[in-house]
This record gives sequence, C-alpha cells and structure tokens, in this order.
Amino acid sequence: VQLQAYGGGLVQAGGSLSVSCAASGRILPNTAVGWFRQAPGKEREFVAAVMWGGGATLYGDSVKGRFAISRDKAKNTVYLQMNRLKPEDTAVYYCAGRYNLDKVGYGYWGQGTQVTVSS
Repeated sequence: VQLQAYGGGLVQAGGSLSVSCAASGRILPNTAVGWFRQAPGKEREFVAAVMWGGGATLYGDSVKGRFAISRDKAKNTVYLQMNRLKPEDTAVYYCAGRYNLDKVGYGYWGQGTQVTVSS
C-alpha cells in the first residue's frame, strides 16, 4: 500500500483546513492510518489515527477537540479536518499506516503536504 498526503495550504489562525491521504491498493480492516506532522527543527509528532475497519480513532493531546479524522472506504481516502488552527499547527503533515491502532510504529510513509497557519 502506498499513502499520499495532499491538500495542504495557507490559512489564517482560527480558520479551518482539510487534508487528505489517498491510498493505492487494498487496505485491510485491521490497519490503522495515522497523521503525523513535523515542524522545522522539531521532532515528528503524532496527530491522529483511525482504524480502517471499525473506525475507532485516536488523537494527540495537542489537537484533541480541534481536529477530526475520518475515512471513506469507497474512495480509499483518510481525511483530517483541522479547525481552530493555530500558528503552532504549521508543519509538514504526513500519513502512514500500521497494524492496529497506536501512536507509534508506523510505516508506509508517503510525501507530506505543507500546512501553514499565519497569525
């Protein structure tokens, strides 16, 4: 499976943006697809993940209550809806996959998409 993130852009603080992760190939039900982000000079940070089969979700503390992850099985795509964006949300956003839901241990990394939040 290959995962490709897209849909980033420039948005003002307090605004919203949705990024997408398109998967090529079949995703098994016990697969979790996660979103991560990395800002310049910082370590990669877990953002959110969703189980492909049952839809269970997991969020990082810094985005809980502001971001929402979802998946569309028909389109083989995972979405990350980002609301009430802050300048500190600025980063390159990546999607990746792993067996079962967790915050670490992901693979199948694709190219990221840049999200910039202006103050």
